[in-house]
Formats: sequence, C-alpha cells, structure tokens
Amino acid sequence: MQAASRESYKVAAERLDAYVRGAEPSAVTSTADAILSVAGLLRREPRLRRALSEPARSGADRGALLGDMLGGRIGADALDLLVTLVSGRWSAPSELLDGAERLGVEALLASADKSGELGEVEDELFRFGQVVSGQSALSNTLADPVAPVEQRATLARELLADKARPVTVRLVEVALGGFGGRSFSGALTRLVELAAERRDRQVAYVTVAAPLSDSDERRLGASLSAIYGREVSVKQTVDPLVLGGVSVRVGSDLYDGTILRRLNETRNALAKR
Repeated sequence: MQAASRESYKVAAERLDAYVRGAEPSAVTSTADAILSVAGLLRREPRLRRALSEPARSGADRGALLGDMLGGRIGADALDLLVTLVSGRWSAPSELLDGAERLGVEALLASADKSGELGEVEDELFRFGQVVSGQSALSNTLADPVAPVEQRATLARELLADKARPVTVRLVEVALGGFGGRSFSGALTRLVELAAERRDRQVAYVTVAAPLSDSDERRLGASLSAIYGREVSVKQTVDPLVLGGVSVRVGSDLYDGTILRRLNETRNALAKR
C-alpha cells in the first residue's frame, strides 16, 4: 500500500483493536465474516470500489454511501469498522479492497486470539499448506484460477473437516480467494505470518532432511529468538533431497547449512576449473 492507504488502514485497524477488547470471541468472528463478505462484494464490483475510494468525494460522503447501502444488512460493529475504513484516503481502489480483506482477516485472527486458539490456527494453516504442496494433483486443483472459488472451498472444507478449527477453515477460504492478490500458497504463507505477528512472533521456515526432535526445535527457536530479539515460531519442512544439515529462512534472511548446498558449491567450483 502507498502511504495514504497505509494510514487509512492503520486507523481502521486501531478501531478494530479497540472493539475486540470489549467483545466476545463469537461476536468478533461474526464481525469478521461480515467484513469479509463486504470485501467479496468489493472484489466483484469494481464500480463500487471506485466510488468508495474516489478522492473527489469526502470521507464522510463515502462513509454515508456505504452506510446507506449496507445499513440493516450487516451488524452495527462491522458497519462501523467498514465506514471507518472507507472514510480514509485510498491511493487506489485495489488498495481499498486489500484493506477490507486484511481487516476481516485481522478480525478472524483476533477472535482466535481471544479464544486462546491463535497458536493452533497458525500451526493448522501451515500444516495444511504442507499437505497441499506435497500432493501435486491436490495443489493444482486448489490453486486452479479457472475453477470457482466455492467449488475449491468445498473441497478444502471436506479435507479439513474435524481436523481444523472453524477460524482456520475460514482463513483457508480467504486464501483460496487470492488474499491480497496472491497465489493460494502465497496467501497461506502470508496468513501464517499474520497469525504469528499478532502473537508478536517472527516465523522461521526450517528445512531438514529428517524431522527435528522437540528439544532440537526448541533450541533452534531459542537461538533464533536471541538473534532477532523476539519470539520465533519454527515451521519445519522435511525434504530428504537436502541430504542433511538445516536451512533456515526468516523474512529475507536465509541461512543454508544443508549438505545439498555444500555439494552444489563444490560441483560449481569444480566446473569452473
């Protein structure tokens, strides 16, 4: 987002945090669903996106337009948050859509946090992404942009039935819709990171040839926490092709100590002789 859009989103996010502090988790979940339903409407209706982000209109006018359109159709709390959102300045209609989606996602994550389930939701999202990426046919089916989102969401709900929390399932549906204009896998990754951010944690993606023991994972997490100055959530991927060692990615930082990397470096050095 550009600066004006970031500031407008920040105001709405602060209002969301104030609302969440005094609300029950179930109410926050309902509010999140309402916000996401309106985000879906904005995605389908480009003319509405343009009208609600038109800089020639005052923020009050844009807020009144949304209020007139949605009044009585969604809850008062969701409407208040959305009116706050559209009343800000938006650099582009697409950024308003991104802001509405992000606000709905943050509300879902906040509801899980209030229920004491946010860590589990974070792990479930990551594990589902791992399952999907490990099966090419399933990955291609869920990521197929031609297939209707609801059709793919039905498949995802069937796969996650009795295996994941409702908030996790709803977030997977958001990812299938292309959260923030991302691919399905990219959207899942971003949702994992947003869940970690709400818990004030950094995500470390760790690739190993064989699973780390619980104690080794804890030691690695503690070492990374000391480096980055905050708690680190370790997400482990097992890939026998790396042969041994550990690869760790935290944000844009990559620490690759795998045997595969060393073999590739040796091979390249020999090829240059």
